Amino acid sequence: MVLIVDDIRANIIALKKTLELHNIDVDSAESGEEALKKILKTDYCLIIMDVQMPGLDGFEVVKILSGNQRTKDIPVIFLSALNTEKKYIFKGYETGAVEYITKPVDSDLLILKVKTFLKIYEQQNELKAIKDLLSKEIKIRKEAQDNLEIKIAERTKELVQKNEELELRNHELQQFSWVVSHDLNEPIRKIQIFIKIIKDLYLKADDKAVDYVDRTIKSAERMQTLITDLLAYSRLSAQVKPEKTDLNEVLQEVLSDFDYLIESKNASIKTNELPYVDSIPSQMRQVFQNLIGNAIKFSGIDQKPEIEISSEIIADKSIDSPTSPEGKFCRITVKDNGIGFDEIYLDRIFIIFQSLNDRQTYEGTGIGLAIAKKIIDKHNGLITAKSKPGEGASFIIVLPLSNKK
Repeated sequence: MVLIVDDIRANIIALKKTLELHNIDVDSAESGEEALKKILKTDYCLIIMDVQMPGLDGFEVVKILSGNQRTKDIPVIFLSALNTEKKYIFKGYETGAVEYITKPVDSDLLILKVKTFLKIYEQQNELKAIKDLLSKEIKIRKEAQDNLEIKIAERTKELVQKNEELELRNHELQQFSWVVSHDLNEPIRKIQIFIKIIKDLYLKADDKAVDYVDRTIKSAERMQTLITDLLAYSRLSAQVKPEKTDLNEVLQEVLSDFDYLIESKNASIKTNELPYVDSIPSQMRQVFQNLIGNAIKFSGIDQKPEIEISSEIIADKSIDSPTSPEGKFCRITVKDNGIGFDEIYLDRIFIIFQSLNDRQTYEGTGIGLAIAKKIIDKHNGLITAKSKPGEGASFIIVLPLSNKK
């Protein structure tokens, strides 16, 4: 159900009729106080909130919701005819809203956005139901030993069906991510352009203002990088046929892209002969970009980066497998002399948005290694790392030479 919050009843009636024409259940509140009371008693999947109201205004209501464990994840769309200045729009997003729409509003666009958030809400509930189903499955397996094979067959059939549903939902989410990426990149691009114009025309004489503007531009650049990395991560779900790939060519392309950074950091990179493998070249390129980029980035402040990339043919699919000229797997190691990390955090570094370092000193989105792991998993391989703080790190990849069964 969608909750409309507006102190003008005519606005509520008009918006309610628009939503109901699309078979969307609607509830309403005419003040921030009334909205809070209703939200605590009823589960809403979306809130459309007016900004300027007597008593608690929209910003204050959303701030209260953001601080409550039960309500912090309810998406909020601000809809305002008066507070249309950028400072109010920025404030709306800072308080936790997912969208800020100024009037007059395109009703078709509003309905599209409402339906999108409702669909996400339904998908989250479905995923939760699947998670609960899997939890029950574990409990059943522990408690019941009789007729185990029959029960497993029945549950497997259910899981296959659920997996097919998830694949469909995943495709829909990919399409959604492309649309959202465009909507996010365009305003960020405009923010960068206008901020640079303001800096060049009006702020050159004010060093403090220039510093603030430079920080703003840098934050926008980080946001663009984050959007790009998220799209790269979501794109990995697409099915692409592997091909015989010369990893030496892939590596040289990556090193060529890093020419300027390698030269500016005075980095030393040593490589030996890499094998041919069945892979998706563009994805293997991403793996090398992330690993080599991290090796250069996470060098000591005054330390010359030294990176070694080596390969050997091994007997089986194991990180510690012995070498074998007749083996069907290869082990690739990217070793650096950088700041390293404590291996107790090994599992964490391959999880999306996880970062072990101060992002003020070492910039990053926390997505690179998650992308690398997802790619290696899709190639039926293994990836891990060995490291100690202050003693560099070695990232180890095991890949099959051929994807033939």
